[in-house]
Amino acid sequence: MTTPSTTAPPAGAGDDAPGTSAAKTGRSLGSRIAALAGGGVMRVVLVLVALFWLMPTVGLFLSSLRSADRIAATGWWKIFTVPSELTFDNYSRLLDNSTITDSLFSTVMITVPSTVLVVVIGSLAGYAFAWMEFPGRDWWFLVVVGLLVVPVQVALIPVSKLFGAVGIFETTFGVVIFHTAFGLPFAIFLLRNFFAEIPRELLEAARLDGAGEIRLFTRVVMPLGGPAIASLGIFQFLWVWNDMLVALIFAGSDSPPITVALQQQVRQFGNNIDVLAPGAFVSMVIPLAVFFAFQRQFVSGVMAGAVK
Repeated sequence: MTTPSTTAPPAGAGDDAPGTSAAKTGRSLGSRIAALAGGGVMRVVLVLVALFWLMPTVGLFLSSLRSADRIAATGWWKIFTVPSELTFDNYSRLLDNSTITDSLFSTVMITVPSTVLVVVIGSLAGYAFAWMEFPGRDWWFLVVVGLLVVPVQVALIPVSKLFGAVGIFETTFGVVIFHTAFGLPFAIFLLRNFFAEIPRELLEAARLDGAGEIRLFTRVVMPLGGPAIASLGIFQFLWVWNDMLVALIFAGSDSPPITVALQQQVRQFGNNIDVLAPGAFVSMVIPLAVFFAFQRQFVSGVMAGAVK
């Protein structure tokens, strides 16, 4: 008896099935796009974007190294063809300008306490809302969340009247209190959500070892919350340092921060560019230095909770 022979289909006979070629084409196109995005082309694009972002900073720095008449006559890029224009005389004049130097000191006296108070009070309140039981905890936290949407402009007039009544209007202390009050809602909201992600078992184990709330906060919660606290500190520092609206209203005329002092220089001396350029660069480079100094902690805090 003859067994019927089975004929194998020719190679590639099923390659033309409906949708097969399109799927292969789609996969190969996606692979090429992914390879292109992760290759050298994307790195070149990112470098170009970074250079474009840094261009105003570079331009301001080079302008601060030119004389006032050269700044008024040509653009800062001309310095590459005439490097002899470089001079540090502008920074010498800046150091001799008591208004600018005093304003830098006033800015530090406003920014540092405002940042420290927000970080300390926000950390304590965030821990309390995350792990402590007290009457109305959830309702009070909803109030904090609601305060996030209150714009600063709404509080300028009533707070000005309040500060005038208690005698702290146009004082450094008043500016610090205002920045601290408006920085706390975001600080509490951020740190409460971060602290709530700490495993409960870790805190219970510390309590079983005899740790009280203070020791639990300082020895367990604070080290684990370092990235989030560092991110909060950077945000608060940059906001207070670069603020002009609050400082213009609440700071005293005898001790204005750097933003107000530079604005006054423009108003009083329209051609005082040899002081404005280095002053603006110094006021910008200090928060940049703070950011890059804590860049690793900032990235860790931003990415916290993104990966479980």
